Amino acid sequence: MSVLVTGGAGYIGSHVAHALLDRGDAVAVLDNLSTGNRAYVGEDAVFVEGDIADAALVKQVVARHGVESVLHFAGSIVVPDSVADPLGYYENNVVRTRALIQALVEAEVKQFIFSSTATVYAADAPQPLAEAEVKAPISPYARSKLMTEWMLEDVSRAHDFRHMVLRYFNVAGADPAGRTGQSSPKATHLIKRAAQVALGRVPHLDIFGTDYPTADGTGVRDYIHVTDLAAAHLLALDALRAGAPSATYNCGYGRGLSVRDVVSGVERVIGRRLPVLESARRPGDPPTLISDPRRIKAELGWMPVHDDLDGIIRSAIAWERRFNSA
Repeated sequence: MSVLVTGGAGYIGSHVAHALLDRGDAVAVLDNLSTGNRAYVGEDAVFVEGDIADAALVKQVVARHGVESVLHFAGSIVVPDSVADPLGYYENNVVRTRALIQALVEAEVKQFIFSSTATVYAADAPQPLAEAEVKAPISPYARSKLMTEWMLEDVSRAHDFRHMVLRYFNVAGADPAGRTGQSSPKATHLIKRAAQVALGRVPHLDIFGTDYPTADGTGVRDYIHVTDLAAAHLLALDALRAGAPSATYNCGYGRGLSVRDVVSGVERVIGRRLPVLESARRPGDPPTLISDPRRIKAELGWMPVHDDLDGIIRSAIAWERRFNSA
């Protein structure tokens, strides 16, 4: 039996696929390569280029490779883009995911892990955020993720289809072995952009918003190394395989760092000042997002090992140097 990873040629999906392969799982990757990179799919994975909304293709992959579990990463993720193009985000993240889920139910796949986001929580919810806090997403991106969470709840009540929802906080860093990382030159992730600036590939780092109600006026986030996030997915998969009920977990360290904290960290790693440009807030960005990770630690036994800002930054810079020299 094997695992199907949708969006497995993308940033987080490729890391999880490598982690699965590293421990001996059989892996099939389905990706349309709209933003992913075929080169970052592990050599031992079966790669299928195609759309998650192609029901016939999905059923064919499930049948041919004996898929029993699906980890779903395919989708659009840039918050400001979702504000400008909400219908495109609902099409890609909700409509196509609905088609995928229907095909999987019809193919009798019973285990599903969904890549969600911490931005589903209300902007004024108390920090750190527990899973039960009020949900009030302020961007179409976050709304699309919450819509899918609701869809999964309903499907799991109607069918033998258990699921795990992992709500990501700010994912950063790269594979320590250098096999994969953030490959989009137009990525909006702060640490990715800071690495590009540190290597002189972008002239300055934009700081979007200096008037937030935070200690230094910039947005505060909980940065989690992508390798620790990948480990959380494997634990969730193992729990489903062992018969665990559907559940939702936050994925973060429980530590908030401001944009200026990250800039200082990059300057500490590279040993010089980083050129920055302060701009207005971006639409859809909440002021603070900090995880309460107690549930995932208690129920899945998750123990992060890369909880170090400087280490996250060094891995991001190392990947950026490797990625642009390939």
